Amino acid sequence: MTDLIAPFDAGEEQTGLVATSGVGATPDEDRPRSVRSVTSEQTGEALVAGVAAVAFVIVLRVVLDWNGVMGSALYGYGFFLTFYYLILRRSAGRILATDRLITTAIWSSGLVVAAVLVWMVAFVVVKGWPALRPGFFTQDLAKVGPRDKGGGARHAIIGTLEQVGIATIFAVPVAVLTAVYLHEISGRMTRVIRFIVDAMSGLPSIVAGLLIFSLTGLFGAGFSGIKGASALFILMLPTVTRTSEEILRTIPGSLREASMALGAPQWRVVLQVVVPTGLAGLTTAAILGIARAIGETAPMLLTALGTNATNVNPLKGAQSDLPLFVWALVRLPNKTLQERAWTGALILVLLVLVLFVLARAVGNRSARRLGRNR
Repeated sequence: MTDLIAPFDAGEEQTGLVATSGVGATPDEDRPRSVRSVTSEQTGEALVAGVAAVAFVIVLRVVLDWNGVMGSALYGYGFFLTFYYLILRRSAGRILATDRLITTAIWSSGLVVAAVLVWMVAFVVVKGWPALRPGFFTQDLAKVGPRDKGGGARHAIIGTLEQVGIATIFAVPVAVLTAVYLHEISGRMTRVIRFIVDAMSGLPSIVAGLLIFSLTGLFGAGFSGIKGASALFILMLPTVTRTSEEILRTIPGSLREASMALGAPQWRVVLQVVVPTGLAGLTTAAILGIARAIGETAPMLLTALGTNATNVNPLKGAQSDLPLFVWALVRLPNKTLQERAWTGALILVLLVLVLFVLARAVGNRSARRLGRNR
């Protein structure tokens, strides 16, 4: 009986692999193959597939008289994936070919999205940089003609800060309390409130402005910055609520159980344990809500209207903001006004970029804190 059992040699004991055939087996054949490593041979196969796809598209353009660049690129991409899969399947097998196909599709999609984003930001920077100067932040357009030099977006920057600030002051506490009710309390109205929040998430921004316009129009009130802030409040509420609820889900339940085991009531657990633990994440939710609302234009047309003069009172009179500033100037056939519009768009992009960088930084801090708690 013992003669039928082949002893393991030292190499087989280290790798845990035994040749099943026994005849003609080599170490390379016994070693498991990694599907994630890319060899020079596979790189050459990708180049061959790319050349074949380009040649095939050129032939189709000549035969079918194609002129569109975008259509040719899409067809070429499809041909490349097809040829690449066929070549890999012939040389490496179906499993590795499928893995390489999906990996290539995912990486190429990510590169396309990143390239489009970089192109958009670079385009706005190139168009808006020439008119960016210190006076752009200290002057408005009240006494500046269409062809006059100078002028700026002081009135729009002030309006943006006031409207978004007022909306944030009211939206963030309401949204966080709603998230606490949905996850921590889970009362009878949980399903209804969650359904309403989900429905509000897909609400078109123009509908929020129309709602405020209709409600305030019943009382004969005019345009004002507070109305614009009310529309932004409606748009911020679902974003901050859902994000805050997801943050509360990441807080370990052991913290709640330990606090309740010590005799603390639920309101004290939420106030002194849950909220401080998730404070960084809740701050991220608030920042994301601000970024969601800061670039809205459609509701502002029905609520704040916009103006070329500086109005620091959001309770009375029309008030401008950066989205309205850009929309009002970029559609006019005047190079000077269009340069100002692109500079306003650049400032708006920089504001959103700063907000998202803050959100990422605060989110990473929250993740580290939760990791230490676990």
